[in-house]
Amino acid sequence: MENLRAPADPEKKRKSFCIVRKKEITGSVQPDGTGIQFLYLDDGRLAGSAGIAGNITDPEILKMLETAEGFRALVHSIGVCVEAQDPEEVITFAFQMYGKTDRYESGTTLRMPVRADGMEYILRLDDADWSEDDEIPGQIRFEFRKAGELAQATVRLYLKDGFDAPEEEEESGVDFDSDAYRKMIARSLMQTGNPSALKCAIRKARNGEDITIAFIGGSITQGAGAVPIHTQCYARKAFEGLCGLAGKGMGENIHYVKAGVGGTSSELGMIRYERDVLRGGSVTPDIVVVEFAVNDEGDETKGECYDSLVRKILRGENHPAVILLFSVFADDWNLQERLSVVGKAYDLPMVSIRDAVTDQFHLTGSRRVVSKFQFFYDSYHPTNIGHRIMADSLIELMRKVDEEGAEEDGVPAFSEEIKPPLGGEFQNVKLLDRRQNECGARIDCGDFVHTDEDLQAVERDMNLVPTPEFPYNWFYQGDRESPAPFVMDIRCTALLLVYKDSGSARFGRAEVFVDGKKALLADPSVIGWTHCNAVICMRGAEQMEHHVEIHMKDNDKCFTILGFGYVE
Repeated sequence: MENLRAPADPEKKRKSFCIVRKKEITGSVQPDGTGIQFLYLDDGRLAGSAGIAGNITDPEILKMLETAEGFRALVHSIGVCVEAQDPEEVITFAFQMYGKTDRYESGTTLRMPVRADGMEYILRLDDADWSEDDEIPGQIRFEFRKAGELAQATVRLYLKDGFDAPEEEEESGVDFDSDAYRKMIARSLMQTGNPSALKCAIRKARNGEDITIAFIGGSITQGAGAVPIHTQCYARKAFEGLCGLAGKGMGENIHYVKAGVGGTSSELGMIRYERDVLRGGSVTPDIVVVEFAVNDEGDETKGECYDSLVRKILRGENHPAVILLFSVFADDWNLQERLSVVGKAYDLPMVSIRDAVTDQFHLTGSRRVVSKFQFFYDSYHPTNIGHRIMADSLIELMRKVDEEGAEEDGVPAFSEEIKPPLGGEFQNVKLLDRRQNECGARIDCGDFVHTDEDLQAVERDMNLVPTPEFPYNWFYQGDRESPAPFVMDIRCTALLLVYKDSGSARFGRAEVFVDGKKALLADPSVIGWTHCNAVICMRGAEQMEHHVEIHMKDNDKCFTILGFGYVE
């Protein structure tokens, strides 16, 4: 028999708080068949997670989490706990600092294998070999040996001496069958508007006719925070709810289009609508849900692109029903005051998640239906519970409209006579890329002769495998001393450039000239991650042929022209 040994003296219990608490995770498909769950910490996400999951309100601690220097001065060690169906499964935990020189390459990455048995494994920061180039806490990764596997994770930050953290608050589950939950969902309905188009779509489905419900928006519509992203996102759950309300079966005669692209606003949405929703004319949606209420702060027109997108959808030949959905961030913020005037002008159904959940977030005990920790995956995206609440809010609208009296024949869903409340200059915007050139623009791509394959990719429809956005692009590799510019002559009244943002130091700036005048400087490093960015080159111009040139500002760097949006 092996001799028993006395255990070592336990290390003193340190103050700590969670940045990830009992969070569902899964491995998104990677090219080699492995899976990775990314949890991003930049742009205030780490401090937001500390507030949501750890109940941290101390401004000093929240400030220290914003920089690599502050993080290392605050945090003694990182505790990681993972539970999966197979407790012998080993998942690699990675914590990455973003670098000053190269965002994704020059910073420190700490790695630790973690068995998925529910035990806590400790990563001590004093043992790490830190890079002097570390700038900010960048991301956490859970690296699975096989894509699609599910687990639950907790990540805890143990603090150095002299720092304090509050005790964790225990929470009960959300009672989805309670009267309080139903009342919360009812608060999401801002207005049913003119329900004729929506009632018509529901009636068609109930009669066995084929209809399509489509969703266009940002990362929340893409499914961010939902695990798995393709089955637990609000769009999928709302589609399933509509199938239960009026369909012959699950997806037999009701069809589903999901077209969310993370980090993008309606400025890009209006350009990609025909491609990503209408699929080049092969799809005719009967219901379109528009979700940009937390993405459109970056819309340089402050609402006109949103208005233009809504008009573009409403002007479809079959006059689809349009539902405006206003999601919310963890700080109770969205843009529904700005954007709801569009819904009021066109008398559209509108659903506000902010109206449903934010007031009760600040209640305590049994009066609160769902907490921020339960609703939010991070500062920006919902958990599975949050996605379900969003879907239930949409289903509540559909039920209410379905229960109302007979649809009013002859009531148009949209009239061209309605003045755009925020402006509609871009309602006829079209996409131009390397494959699609309906306007016959004359293009000399100069040294932008290659095709960039390292693109932002999104999970469309029911697919778990991501689809690259804007694959038909023009790419300059940074391999010419004096690169020839991209030159285009195009007849239009307005023009937008869609280019690739990147966190890689390989990418540099390009200058855009229209009719000999500098229109803008496109800098891929501003956003800092692989991402599609739409910017206005010109607008309100005379309908004539315009000469466009794109010159590299940084000749030894790369630049990707993803495409253009133009108004004839």
